[in-house]
Amino acid sequence: MHMNLHLLRIFCTVAEQRSFSRAAGSLFISQPAVSKAVRELEHQLDLPLIERGGGGPRGSGGVRLTESGQALFDHARGIFALESAAAEEVRARVGLKRGRLILGASTTIAGYWLPPYAAEFARQHPIVELRIRVGNTQAVGQALIGCEVDLALVEGAVDDPRIVASHWRDDELQVIAHPRAPIARRRKPTPAELNAHVWLLREPGSGTRDVTDRMMRAHGIEPERTVEFGSNEGIARAVASGLGIAMLPARVGRELTRIGEVKALTLPPSAAPALRRPLYLLQLKQRPPAPLVRGFCELLGRVLETR
Repeated sequence: MHMNLHLLRIFCTVAEQRSFSRAAGSLFISQPAVSKAVRELEHQLDLPLIERGGGGPRGSGGVRLTESGQALFDHARGIFALESAAAEEVRARVGLKRGRLILGASTTIAGYWLPPYAAEFARQHPIVELRIRVGNTQAVGQALIGCEVDLALVEGAVDDPRIVASHWRDDELQVIAHPRAPIARRRKPTPAELNAHVWLLREPGSGTRDVTDRMMRAHGIEPERTVEFGSNEGIARAVASGLGIAMLPARVGRELTRIGEVKALTLPPSAAPALRRPLYLLQLKQRPPAPLVRGFCELLGRVLETR
């Protein structure tokens, strides 16, 4: 079956914008032309792609895709991502250095690992547009699958057959408490003592939350009360205020530990392996890396000073 890529591009824009009028504005064509193109693509495929006749509320909800439309949209994003990679490859081969690189990074990597690499990349490519999207591991993985970022660095495992995950480096973790908390004076606190404290946790989907949950299960830690935070920095400040204890990347609490506002606890030796976690580089399996992506991956292979 031959598929008209011009019609497919118009449909993909409608699906991305969730609106015929916004798609028309983005493509600089009339709204009737957009509607006609989508109808023609549906006719060619003999499949409904957009729900009509009350499929979704006008205005607020925008257009809604049928099941077939969603499946086609998922493939279309991959097709046009390949097109973009091919165009950038051609531009690079004729000597142009312009382009755009969009990185996805989970919160700790974005705040503590990525800055020196982004700075070095910007120095090497001063006219390349560099964007960094930050979220938890789960959100960043979904952005990669949706071709919203070119590659991603995350703190937790992403189990999806469309993604290739490569080990980048390891991140040291520690359990911290307020220095005047009774548990901070214990040489090696027991699970029962740890259970009696409020644990401050990241939200589900965070790489820090995943490794904390695994450590707790492995050592029989079942806290009586937990409080969730959306950032590691918020957790560190809450520990310094005496709200509870937490497991965090050592980099996050380093400054607070240095000035004595938090104290790192010494856990039993059996817990030591759980206090390190791998950091991963994620790429789409079916998306050939563009030159800028390859260049950044080569940079990631170097050891740059991080704070």
